[in-house]
Amino acid sequence: MTTAFRRLAWWIQDYAYAVGCQARGSLSRTTADSFLSGERTPVVVIPGVFESWQFMLPLITALHRAGHPVHVVPALKRNRLDVRSSARLVADHVAAAGLEGVVILAHSKGGLIGKYLMLALDADRRIERMIALCAPFAGSRYARYLLIPSLHIFSPRNALTLQMAKEEAVNRRITSLYGLFDPHIPEGSILPGANNVQLPSAGHFRILGDPATRRAVLEQADQPPAGPHGPSNQDHGQAVPPPADG
Repeated sequence: MTTAFRRLAWWIQDYAYAVGCQARGSLSRTTADSFLSGERTPVVVIPGVFESWQFMLPLITALHRAGHPVHVVPALKRNRLDVRSSARLVADHVAAAGLEGVVILAHSKGGLIGKYLMLALDADRRIERMIALCAPFAGSRYARYLLIPSLHIFSPRNALTLQMAKEEAVNRRITSLYGLFDPHIPEGSILPGANNVQLPSAGHFRILGDPATRRAVLEQADQPPAGPHGPSNQDHGQAVPPPADG
């Protein structure tokens, strides 16, 4: 199979997975408080744009079965708010639940929300690390064709995206997971200074249900922060200027 046909097949499989996942999520009777028990590292889930928390149910279930209390943020709904507002909702949830030593598990836009939270809204250092899946840390060139305001953050020229890209202090506490091919983020998800891990699967959505992704997320959930110096109390609460992020 040629590269072009292989990528076309990945596109089709990716959208088929997304449609099926959205349908299963809407029919699921699983409640948000079903995953709060567990003695291992607490995990807070931030889905991607237009995704409810149920979209990440395969990974949530795997983490909970492994002993992690998993928190979702119902107030995010389908994650259509701007990055700052979404990050504030997550920060409020973490504080209200009294969580500490948190690992964020984020998909796509959720990775931008998580990084903004780590940079600007975590002065108490409640967030220890983030595992980001297919996050557009450098934006996506396809954003120029998107007219929906909630998608402006994906533009490589978006002011907030550019500003966060310059802020590298928290990058060593981030693990960026991505596949062989992402039909939505041709720039890729490599983040300078982070623990960057390429998975053997492809896709922007379908990768969430891949066994290799599940294994990588479980492996990373209890790992110490990336970087030669381990945790630091000096790399949070950075001043992030307030450009509009659409």
